[in-house]
Amino acid sequence: MKSNDQATLSQVSNKLVKKGYTDDFKAGEHSIKAVYGKKEYKPHELKIVHTYRFEGMTNPSDQSVLFAIEANDGVKGTLTMAYNYESEQNEELIKQIPIEVEED
Repeated sequence: MKSNDQATLSQVSNKLVKKGYTDDFKAGEHSIKAVYGKKEYKPHELKIVHTYRFEGMTNPSDQSVLFAIEANDGVKGTLTMAYNYESEQNEELIKQIPIEVEED
């Protein structure tokens, strides 16, 4: 997992959009949904191709991870997981997505 000491989450997100990662993925209870494409995927239908870790500037425990994900049908997007009490992502489902490349 790559730590981004000098880039912000929004900067990395913008770079990924320029590389074609235009959808947003959300990990629900039983599937991972492409928000804009309105498709649902099982973890084995996806692969994580890049991961980026960010720490909060004022609170190091305020961390988030940005995943660049590709679906088996060609859809590309990102999924952001915040490590705080308000995280709405199904972390266990995300852990089931195969990782193809660990760092950028």
